[in-house]
Amino acid sequence: MQATLTANPSASFFAGAFNDGSSPSASREGVAATVDSKSLLQGQKTVSIFHNGSVYRLQATKLGKLILTK
Repeated sequence: MQATLTANPSASFFAGAFNDGSSPSASREGVAATVDSKSLLQGQKTVSIFHNGSVYRLQATKLGKLILTK
């Protein structure tokens, strides 16, 4: 089964993702946001990511690695 992740600005997607307790909207300019892979995968092995008109696949391997393919 393949899950599709869609942006939901009202969701607590980034909750707990920042060490200083800040939220993405409160993050400092130039500092990359940190997202836990469990939040992206949501219990699935594979998710589709739509970026600039292309579909990418993020897959978790049996060894716990991540693979991003176009």
